Amino acid sequence: MVTMKLVVVLMMTTVVAVCARDPELTTDFAVPVGMNASTGDFFTFTGLRNFSAAPNTFGSKKVTNVEFPALTGLGVGMTLLEYKPNTLNPPHIHPRGSELTYVMTGDLDVGLIDSANKLYSAQLQAGDLFVFPQGLVHFQINMSKKQSVRAISAFGSSNAGTISLPSGINFWC
Repeated sequence: MVTMKLVVVLMMTTVVAVCARDPELTTDFAVPVGMNASTGDFFTFTGLRNFSAAPNTFGSKKVTNVEFPALTGLGVGMTLLEYKPNTLNPPHIHPRGSELTYVMTGDLDVGLIDSANKLYSAQLQAGDLFVFPQGLVHFQINMSKKQSVRAISAFGSSNAGTISLPSGINFWC
C-alpha cells in the first residue's frame, strides 16, 4: 500500500512540475500584495520610453510581470528589441511561452531549429511577423552594416523566461 501511495505522489509531482504555464486567474486581474490598483496607473507601463541599445550591440528591454506587475496571471509579456548594424541575438529558448516577433524597421534574419534538428529561417522586412514556438532554439541577426533594426516580441506568458545556449557551441560550421 505504501508503494502505491508513493507512485501516486510521484506521478502528481511530475505532472505539476511539467506544467510550466501562467496560473489561471479566477478574477478579472491579479493585484500583487502591497500594490494599489485603484487607478489606471496600475495598468500603465512607461519603462520603454526612450529605449535605445548601446552602440554596436543588440539590446532589449523586456516587460514581464516582474517589471510590470499588472501582467501577473494574464499570460502575456513583451520585449522591445534593437539590433544595431551587424549584431546578433544569440541562440536561446523561452521555456514558458511562444514568441511572436514584429519587425518595425529594417531587415532581420531569423531562424529556429525544431526537435528534428531542422533549421527554418527567413529574412523579415518592416511589417513582417515570425513566430518562435515555445521551447525551440532560435536566433535573430541584423546583417546590415549600416541600418539598425527595431522590433517588438510578444510572448504567450507573463514571464516566458530566456535560457541562452552556451556561447562555445558552434552553430555556424
